[in-house]
Amino acid sequence: MLTLEYLAELVEKNRAASKARVREFSIGDQFFAFNSQPAIMGVVNLSPDSWYRESVCLTAESAIARGKVLSAQGAKIIDIGAESTLAQAARVDGVLQQSKLLPVIKGLSAEGICVSAETYDLTVAKACLEAGAQVLNLTGTEQTREMYQLAAAHSAAVIICYVQGANVRAVADFDFSADMTATMQEYFSRQIELATKQGVERIFIDPGLGFYYRNLQDSAVRVRHQMTTFLNTFRLRTLGFPVCHALPHAFEFFGEEVRCAEPFFAVLASLGKTDLFRTHEVPRIKAVLDTLKVFSG
Repeated sequence: MLTLEYLAELVEKNRAASKARVREFSIGDQFFAFNSQPAIMGVVNLSPDSWYRESVCLTAESAIARGKVLSAQGAKIIDIGAESTLAQAARVDGVLQQSKLLPVIKGLSAEGICVSAETYDLTVAKACLEAGAQVLNLTGTEQTREMYQLAAAHSAAVIICYVQGANVRAVADFDFSADMTATMQEYFSRQIELATKQGVERIFIDPGLGFYYRNLQDSAVRVRHQMTTFLNTFRLRTLGFPVCHALPHAFEFFGEEVRCAEPFFAVLASLGKTDLFRTHEVPRIKAVLDTLKVFSG
């Protein structure tokens, strides 16, 4: 059971970290004041294998239309992916990914919307940046130096995801052998150093809570890990860069109301001082964040 006592003890043990501030920056013509106002990232899935059916768009026209709606609803960034992260989803080669991604990126960019491209493929990343993507959502751990060099050359931001494996589609069991926040801090610290040396100035770090590790399929284990990571987000902010969280789901607990899971997790993520909320439920998450902001004054 999550209790007030648990939260008090967590803050008391990490009092200095609770006051950490992160870098604020502009992407395109949008300024992100993370230390006073978190931002929302809306999701457009171009893979028919994606479980969240409302986010799946099978034509460029429908994807552009959804991206425009999410932007109007309050998303400052639209994240687009052409390959589902589900373990049983079909692999999508680079050529097919580009055929799906590029028309959507061009269409949304033409509307002045900030677009993020989710990929672990270097060739796809290059094509997306050339098409107008302003953010790379990097879901792999290979060729990272080259990825950062690409981002720097295009003055793009990067989201560095924590992945135990070569990429999000090549994970097995999740290693819980240490304090996971400390483990992530070490990983992100190395990646931030590498990225900044390549010239990347705008960085998000993402603990990768939606990835499908085999031993995280037990609902209690998975949700406990997710909740713990959300509440410890402020410790990751000591690295000096904003933290992005993909808001997950808890089918076993929410049942037919699973689409209410993201707002629930958004509360925990907000308590932990998350800076960027990646969500399929933009209006609901905006309502949650607006309500919490009223309480904070």
